[in-house]
Amino acid sequence: MNWTLEVIPVPVTDLDASKDFYGGKCGFRVDLDSEVAPGIRIIQLTPPGSRCSIALEDGMPPAPGQTFMAPGSLHGLQLCVLDIEAARAELTSRGVAVSPVQHVGERGWEEGKGGTWNSFMFFKDPDGNSWTVQEAPSELSER
Repeated sequence: MNWTLEVIPVPVTDLDASKDFYGGKCGFRVDLDSEVAPGIRIIQLTPPGSRCSIALEDGMPPAPGQTFMAPGSLHGLQLCVLDIEAARAELTSRGVAVSPVQHVGERGWEEGKGGTWNSFMFFKDPDGNSWTVQEAPSELSER
């Protein structure tokens, strides 16, 4: 049996502003923007080339035994790209504030590209949820 990670809820305060950020600025595809039940709106977006989407939700009750994360409290989500400099140029051209490309060196984080699997950049959404972008050596299907 396969267990696939397909949707990650991202806690936000303003669905429309977040839809504009992820869809308009980050280039994620808007898969769904719907009131799925009275008072419950879900926007699902997918990064280009990804099989995993994010869900922005309003009015969704928590699952039994669970609580919601506060907007801006999600950290550590990671995207992979084949060309980190091109990805950074694309995001900055769309108005996303992105860190310089960095790598882990002898003294911790250092500016510039590193070796294989060691080039990163970072950005946050309007609520402060933080993302890491890592350069991968090949497409996921080839690894």
